[in-house]
Amino acid sequence: MAQRRLQLDEETFSCSICLDLLKDPVTIPCGHSYCMNCIKDHWDNEDENQTHSCPQCRQSFTPRPVLVKNTMLAVLVEELKKTGLQAAPADLCYAGAEDVACDVCTGRKLRAVKSCLVCLASYCDKHLQPHYEAAPLKKHKLVEPSEKLKENICSRHDEVMKMFCRTDQQCICYLCSVDEHKGHDTVSAAAARTERQRELEVSRQNIQQRIQDREEDVKVLQQEVEAINGSADKAVEHSEKIFTELIRLMEKRRSDVKQQVRSQQETEVSRVKELQEKLEQEITELKRKDAELKKLSHTEDHNQFLHNYPSLSALSESTHSSSINIRPRRYFEDVTAAVSEVRDKLQDVLRETWTNISLTVTEVDVLLSNPQPENKTRAGLLRYSREITLDPNTVYKHLLLSEGNRKVTYISQPQSYSSHPDRFTSYYQVLSRESLTGRCYWEVEWRRGVYVAVAYKSINRTGDVSGFGRNDKSWSLHCVNNSYNFYHNKVETPVSGPRSSRLGVYLDHSAGILSFYSVSETITLLHRVQTTFTQPLYAGLLVYYESTAEFSKVK
Repeated sequence: MAQRRLQLDEETFSCSICLDLLKDPVTIPCGHSYCMNCIKDHWDNEDENQTHSCPQCRQSFTPRPVLVKNTMLAVLVEELKKTGLQAAPADLCYAGAEDVACDVCTGRKLRAVKSCLVCLASYCDKHLQPHYEAAPLKKHKLVEPSEKLKENICSRHDEVMKMFCRTDQQCICYLCSVDEHKGHDTVSAAAARTERQRELEVSRQNIQQRIQDREEDVKVLQQEVEAINGSADKAVEHSEKIFTELIRLMEKRRSDVKQQVRSQQETEVSRVKELQEKLEQEITELKRKDAELKKLSHTEDHNQFLHNYPSLSALSESTHSSSINIRPRRYFEDVTAAVSEVRDKLQDVLRETWTNISLTVTEVDVLLSNPQPENKTRAGLLRYSREITLDPNTVYKHLLLSEGNRKVTYISQPQSYSSHPDRFTSYYQVLSRESLTGRCYWEVEWRRGVYVAVAYKSINRTGDVSGFGRNDKSWSLHCVNNSYNFYHNKVETPVSGPRSSRLGVYLDHSAGILSFYSVSETITLLHRVQTTFTQPLYAGLLVYYESTAEFSKVK
């Protein structure tokens, strides 16, 4: 008996509503069994005015049956759970919502395992057997279960579409080929499939090759991500060390200045106090002498006065001058001024170098792209606008800077600029304080005649070769009222274009592009240079007599 019980499968004890093992099984009057909650919910959802029916056999009951747990069935289910249930045979696997159902099954349909392209029907294992046994059916084409079999029937002639029209690129039946597709290039569906299959294989090969290529690209990009992260981590680590060393050096210099000031303070205070003590001793001695002389002056005995006078009247010579020479009371103010000068220089250096550092960081560009197209609008150029100021340490003595060091004007009276190795001494020119790398754009307002240039900082400061465009370290556009000329390394290139009092300059340092524009209501490219820049560049201006040039504030 136990052996027979174990041969029962799970399907026998499943609820046809929830498709799971019976829970609190109940048997309704027609003999079918359900989970108590399943049949209650089923009847609760039925209209109250209708009779209650069995979900399987549809037998109706009036009034609604009272549900009582089938204790024998419940015990059997629990016992079978302990001893184990066999899986349902394959031919008893019912079709779910996402499955293709057998077209032959009645009632609750089983899941189809094959579809026949000849019969245009789908079959479960049981109903598929004739296709394996009957000789005429063995020739039918079986495929994986499909719900789209009806699409193989011609809607016009209700025939199976076994042909393909190459002209209209669609499947057709035989009657279509002699009707509306008459005279078209038609072949059997099998032949068309063979052609498309070859094309498909080629496409798959291409796709697989692209997949392989893309997977290699992904690996390369992943390596780049790791390299970027590693490089960034090292840059941060090394930068931290360098700045820590700078801070440590500054702390050392701060400590040294403090120690020197305190040491000098102690020395000078000691010298002053030593002199002060000697002077106080002299004062005491003089007061004592004065008291003795006063007493002598009141002596009435003439002989006694004359006898003591020689010994008392003689004064010891002072070890110090009658006046003390003291420096003007500046004391350590000069030290403060010297430290302030260092601070100002460091601020200038840090401001300049920070621009280089910041631009160097933003120029990190891993993915190569097509060269930057030439900007054709001012709005496009203004994305790279830079605010530029002129460096007073480079300006020629007959040039005057104004407007926050953005404007330069020629004057006949030489200025009293301090001597500096960066100062130009042969040409009326000046360089910017800011170095230029990356992509930059700036504009210059000019009058009468100017040279608008870029140059390396290593350009000569004196002699004939120091002029903008007269060496291989500078590039210059000469602007006068009636013409433009470009100069580099003493080579002159005539430039044509509309005259304007405003000139735009675009620099793409890494790409080696330098462009000059005439700016008015429209913007026109005047001259473009393609080269290789090996150092940071500086904007430069050279002005004629009574000429001015100014870096404009652009937005």
